[in-house]
Amino acid sequence: MLSERNFARQIDLTSLQLFVAVCELGSIGRAAEREFIAASAISKRLSDLEGTLGTTLLHRHTRGVRLTPAGEGLLHHARAVLYGLEQMQVELAEYADGVRGHVRVHASISAIVQFLPEDLGAFARLHPQVKIDLEEHLSPEVLRAVQEGATDLGLCNGAMGAGGLQSLPYRRDSLVLVVPRGHALASGGPVAFEASLPFDHVGLHANSSIHLATHQAATQAGAAVRVRIRVTGLDAMCRMIANGLGVGVMPERAFELLHTGDALQALPLTDPWAQRQLVLVARDFSSLPATARLLVDHLTADAQRQAA
Repeated sequence: MLSERNFARQIDLTSLQLFVAVCELGSIGRAAEREFIAASAISKRLSDLEGTLGTTLLHRHTRGVRLTPAGEGLLHHARAVLYGLEQMQVELAEYADGVRGHVRVHASISAIVQFLPEDLGAFARLHPQVKIDLEEHLSPEVLRAVQEGATDLGLCNGAMGAGGLQSLPYRRDSLVLVVPRGHALASGGPVAFEASLPFDHVGLHANSSIHLATHQAATQAGAAVRVRIRVTGLDAMCRMIANGLGVGVMPERAFELLHTGDALQALPLTDPWAQRQLVLVARDFSSLPATARLLVDHLTADAQRQAA
């Protein structure tokens, strides 16, 4: 069996690129035309790659090729390697253009709507030559991206668990039940989530942390959440609720920032899970580049002051 060092030395990047091209086009001939290389040369490279790996990657037939299970696994990793190289080229080019750092961040919608615009804006003013790539994802996807190295830092709901990653407190938030003015629950002040279960709900993504928390609470109450419609954002949730399509759960600060007018009312939830800790996660904070550690210090400053 090849050692990690020998394996890395024997895997040829050009062969990986050609393998991906063949997989994408389904044919060695079409890949040869797109890549301007002889089909026989691609076939030889693929055979050599199979020899290095000690397994069959493709079944060749008259209409093209079909991936083996090993080939499907290699395709996933080859795309990740090639994408990483592209990102490396882009980031190093930015250094040449004067950018002195590059930090990738994946965050949940709750963090993005409530806190990150102000926090990242302040950081950018302090460090204008650090570029931040921010992407919105569900909390489980944020954790997976950090675990797989697709992002440097993640911001998500701490109740999801860190999944073996390191975590630091970022901000706390509170969930509220949003109802139309005049709703049967609107005059009762703080409510338990269970009181909303007889009514239709406007829900978020099925894998969002709010969805998971509300459905777990409903299960514990021996009922189910009557989801009438799902939306992809908190602003859309407010609009749906205002138009009579149900009630919904969202962070209180997000409601305050997004809602204008008096069509809706936010009721504090009395359930313990409605008080949440948002966390910053990384595979290893100490091994992050200096620019990423600067951002970590900036984002966790409020939590550190409150703990002092």
